[in-house]
Amino acid sequence: MEKRYYLGIDVGTFSSRGILLDEDFHLVADESVPHGMDNPAPGYFEHDALGVWWADFCKLSRVLLQRSGISPRQIACVGASALGTDCLPVDENCEPLRPAILYGIDARASKEADWLTEYYGAERVRQLFGHPICSGDTATKILWIRRHEPEIYARTYKFLTGSSFLAARLTGRYTIDQFLAKGSFRPLYLADGSVNEAECGLYCRPDQLAEALPVTSIIGGVTEKAAAETGLAPGTPVIVGTGDSTAEAISVGLVEPGTAFFQYGSSMYYYYCIDRAVESHVSPQGNGRLNGSKVFTVPGTHVLGDGTNAAGTLTRWVRDLLYAPELAAEAAGGENAYAVMAREAARVPRGADGLMMLPYIYGERSPLQDPQAVGLLFGLRGSHGRAHINRAALEAVGYSTLQHLALFRELGLPPKRIITAGGGTKNRTWMQIVCDICGLPITIPESWHCSAFGDAMLAALGAGRLADFSDLRRALPRGTVLEPDEAAHAFYAARYPLFRDLYLDNRDKMHALAAQL
Repeated sequence: MEKRYYLGIDVGTFSSRGILLDEDFHLVADESVPHGMDNPAPGYFEHDALGVWWADFCKLSRVLLQRSGISPRQIACVGASALGTDCLPVDENCEPLRPAILYGIDARASKEADWLTEYYGAERVRQLFGHPICSGDTATKILWIRRHEPEIYARTYKFLTGSSFLAARLTGRYTIDQFLAKGSFRPLYLADGSVNEAECGLYCRPDQLAEALPVTSIIGGVTEKAAAETGLAPGTPVIVGTGDSTAEAISVGLVEPGTAFFQYGSSMYYYYCIDRAVESHVSPQGNGRLNGSKVFTVPGTHVLGDGTNAAGTLTRWVRDLLYAPELAAEAAGGENAYAVMAREAARVPRGADGLMMLPYIYGERSPLQDPQAVGLLFGLRGSHGRAHINRAALEAVGYSTLQHLALFRELGLPPKRIITAGGGTKNRTWMQIVCDICGLPITIPESWHCSAFGDAMLAALGAGRLADFSDLRRALPRGTVLEPDEAAHAFYAARYPLFRDLYLDNRDKMHALAAQL
């Protein structure tokens, strides 16, 4: 009998990655491709769904098959994920009608969110959305298209998210992970995953929404057309797929309550797996707010989940602004610029010699939910150089992580363990800073434990190679565990209130400045 393999492909904000696993979950092939992100106006962030999402999937599928040397017929199942919950209108042939409006980083629908809040009232918003309406709610983006692009709205057959689009291009069937549907698509779906027809009409027709199914459900086989484009065999089974953060969380073992997962990618996204439902929480100490929990992909669990607007994008901004010579050297075959930055940051004392940064260069989602928040460098002196700004940026993301932990503790839900993933984990200086700030051990998975790896593992679960999520957890390696330095944690804990209050004390000024733009 031929050996069987599992293919996982993830499309992220600035790159896509594909992984091929064998029956024992050993890495057979691993490939990445970069891409850009469009920013056509302030607060607007988009991707070309065909030119980025589908093109990357097709390229990665072909490259992985070619490099592994296996027959397409040996692929037992395919899983795909994509960045967050995006809004993509497509026609009857699954052809995009406009560029995809990206996840919560895109804040174009802020007026729609304000209007909906006034229309429903605070109590009804809590019942329908489970949290104050924010830029991460896909329904607001659908309403924006209805109001601002009526000709596109009229031609829309389905409103999809990224993973839905990839699965539909592969199989011709329009589906969405129940977790995404019941979370980021509120109030368009009910608790059982069916379309909420009573509320749907304000946004779109019920038939314009995809069918909500469990993430590992096999929805069909690869079509002849998709096979020709991807190199996969016609009829290859495909699962529903999910968002990149969910896939990455599963890939590193987020399958039991008490485990907090932080993904340090372009943004910092978190999932905190808990054993009960909790409502939205506003901190009496000024730590921000948490949206209510959602039923998680893993049966019998809930999660708190949300994301910031900047993590890797913040370090990327520092790199592009201050490390141009290193970027040029890297382009000429030299050392990676981020490696240079990590070394420089490690030589700067904790606290960056009195320099502190607020990381809100693209506004902020969690825990502030304030698209008008702005970045800030505080304590800048003539003795500071680029290494201090570099270190302050890493510490800013660490403080933001601690801010979320403070909110969990206010709910009486202190995490038992923290697991991480994402490109930021390659920077061990950064991860040790986060570990020291949080004061908890942090598990860093293997470099190939990523969203694409999670997609392949979910495909194996869908195909029956794994019995359940506990079986999946047992199949994962342990990874590397970082321990916090107690003195460093005490240092950062004493300074965290300053980080928090820098935003609170300047929030009104930030809003006033934004009003002048």
